[in-house]
Amino acid sequence: MGKIIKSAADVEEGLALLMLRDPRLRHIAEKAGPLPLRLRDPGFAGLAHIIVSQVVSRASAEAIWRRLEAEIGEVTALSYLARSNPETPGYGLSRAKARTLHAVAGVIVSGALDLAALSTMDEVDAYDRLTALNGIGPWTAQVYLMFCVGHADIFPSGDVALQAAVGQVFDLGARPDDRMLRELALGWSPWRSVAARLFWAYYAAMTHREAAPLA
Repeated sequence: MGKIIKSAADVEEGLALLMLRDPRLRHIAEKAGPLPLRLRDPGFAGLAHIIVSQVVSRASAEAIWRRLEAEIGEVTALSYLARSNPETPGYGLSRAKARTLHAVAGVIVSGALDLAALSTMDEVDAYDRLTALNGIGPWTAQVYLMFCVGHADIFPSGDVALQAAVGQVFDLGARPDDRMLRELALGWSPWRSVAARLFWAYYAAMTHREAAPLA
């Protein structure tokens, strides 16, 4: 299993090594400023928050999450199942997201999915376990493994803000697609999760819009 990010010091270590390996990142780091840790506890609430954040702005995702907490209280798999119906989604959720949340909560409550066990797997096995679930795609799995498990070597190459930031920084003329960005990010291994934090922070500094999926 690779490096696990647990503290701001780990992020700082990764950034220092990235800038040694790829000096082009130094001016990006100057513009981006300090990189947030952005770690959440692993579990249903963390995964649910990421599902809520799919394909919506940070502001919209946070508004939906506040409604969930106001209605449910502590968001657990059991409390979500008890207070939700996937066919009549509430809280501002789409029907697709409501179905995904309900399905994930169901496999956790049944014992078919042990999110805690993902922390003991390498990132490939953990990624495969998550994406085997209905409604959990690459971006959701990657963001969960980055911000809830702490894997240091993951880059969500399908993220639109990351594509835009990398395209601008390297003057690519057009936003790189998933495949191209995945290939570019190989050069930042084994600290790709820190590289992603760096480009999200750069994007926020340049556009004055926060694009990282979790606060």
